[in-house]
Amino acid sequence: MTYTLMSELFVRTLREDPADAEVPSHRWLTRAGYIRRAAPGIYSWLPLGLKVLAKVEAIVREEVEAIGAQEVHFPALLPREPYELTNRWTEYGPNLFRLKDRKGTDMLLGPTHEEMFTLMVKDLYSSYKDLPVILYQVQTKYRDEARPRAGILRGREFTMKDSYSFDATTEGLQVAYDKHRVCYQKIMERLGLEYVIVQAMSGAMGGSRSEEFLAISENGEDDFVRSPGGYAANVEAASIAAPPAQDYSQIPPAETIATPGTATIDLLVSFLNTAHSREGEPWTASDTLKNVVYMRVSPEGERTPLMIGVPGDREIDEKRLEAALSPDVAEPFNDDDFEAYPQLVKGYIGPVKDSTQILSGKLEYRTDPRVVEGSSWITGANEKDFHVMNLVAGRDFTSDGVMDVAEIREGDLAGDGSGPLSIARGVEMGHIFQLGQKYAEALGLQVLDENGKLVTVTMGSYGFGVTRAVAMVAEATCDDKGLAWPRNLAPYDVVIIIAGKGEELVEAASTLAQELDEAGLDVVLDDRSVSPGVKFADSELIGFPTCVVVGRGLADGVVEVRDRTAGTNRNVEVARAVEEILGEVRA
Repeated sequence: MTYTLMSELFVRTLREDPADAEVPSHRWLTRAGYIRRAAPGIYSWLPLGLKVLAKVEAIVREEVEAIGAQEVHFPALLPREPYELTNRWTEYGPNLFRLKDRKGTDMLLGPTHEEMFTLMVKDLYSSYKDLPVILYQVQTKYRDEARPRAGILRGREFTMKDSYSFDATTEGLQVAYDKHRVCYQKIMERLGLEYVIVQAMSGAMGGSRSEEFLAISENGEDDFVRSPGGYAANVEAASIAAPPAQDYSQIPPAETIATPGTATIDLLVSFLNTAHSREGEPWTASDTLKNVVYMRVSPEGERTPLMIGVPGDREIDEKRLEAALSPDVAEPFNDDDFEAYPQLVKGYIGPVKDSTQILSGKLEYRTDPRVVEGSSWITGANEKDFHVMNLVAGRDFTSDGVMDVAEIREGDLAGDGSGPLSIARGVEMGHIFQLGQKYAEALGLQVLDENGKLVTVTMGSYGFGVTRAVAMVAEATCDDKGLAWPRNLAPYDVVIIIAGKGEELVEAASTLAQELDEAGLDVVLDDRSVSPGVKFADSELIGFPTCVVVGRGLADGVVEVRDRTAGTNRNVEVARAVEEILGEVRA
């Protein structure tokens, strides 16, 4: 006997949701006995979970190796030195797990392995004839997430496939990048996930181009935008279209006006519509220029002021700001900072005072794309209870450049001119980067070209979340009864339930289990001494695609076959059961 007895399977199902479950995948994977929480953001995998994880890994390996990648395996415990050379020991900040060995040597738990792959190729290859090469691994990664959540969707320990391409030319990099792009599309299709490919920020990875593969999910934590014309980007990387420059020849000179008690945009607009009403239309927040001040903090801890001007009806999106500044971070201006910069008056901040530029050499000033040349604004005068009207961009003030970090709204125009944007949510499954020569230069990876000259190798990096894929497939296929795996990922093909008492039922179920097992299916025989109702509930909770019920129908020579995904039941003659079930499973 090689089929599995449910009474011997290491699993316990739960009737109640775990207290910390926020999303369906976390709830069902825990209740169905696939994972167990060991610590915040850290999970143990049980036999059912490992079987699904192995099937996801197999799909990923098949598709990656189909484009010529070769598998290697690096340790998770890594030395500091390579990450110091690329500056990521600092750039990763608090997300990096750092530790020391007994000799006091700095070590880390690998969040990703660009440095190690680069050094391996440097150690073994020296000529352009050795290239191109694509290497990959399926490895455990560690990131000290500030807010681990959603079970294995965002944990501090997770399994990822990361592959890296090494080429002597940028043209070769493009070929490798395109191969991975197609490879990831095939993986997502085999997993059965609805997805979108979006432009993304490179962040601490660096590089000139990157795209994310997002599984579309209302429970996703990543917002993305797309337009009717095909533009798609995650919110951090999205750009909006700037309006055209405006004619300001008829706009009066800038004028400082008293605006007592108007330290907020709402109070200012209300005051303007009372004391400075205009014909035709009331003043709105979009007529004002809100200037938000931060302290820009480098990975080394250097603090410099940064002011961002956005239309008053918009808020700054902190995630977009974080992505734009990476590896620097933004901290709010505090009271001590305002004291150090007395020319900036809290609640009345503006880019000028008394018609003179106050920012040059003082702090960095960036503006929203909507602040185009000729646009007129009402903004703070850097004096308590005073604002400036008719302040025209390009005439009365300038900035140090555009920073597109304001919140994006439905209907905003895409930066490439392809139409209005819609916003949806998704989960990042894969991320591909054209790294270029950042890591090769930092670590000295060069080869001799056809002329015998040393050239720096160009690289690509391609990550795919394997444990996250398990969660997303569970998320996409579950229902109100539990998990409902697609057949290619289910831990077992068939569960056979003995629904009643009597040796004849046990004998018939055992015979059927043996025959299906010999035919090549993974079979579970639920032989437990519990009620049929419990067995049916566990079958639906665990998500077996096919359930065969051996019960009272056996007296009439039939068994019941239930399809979990389709939700259908039918009676099948015992003599034809193996043939019928094989046809269903392998359809």
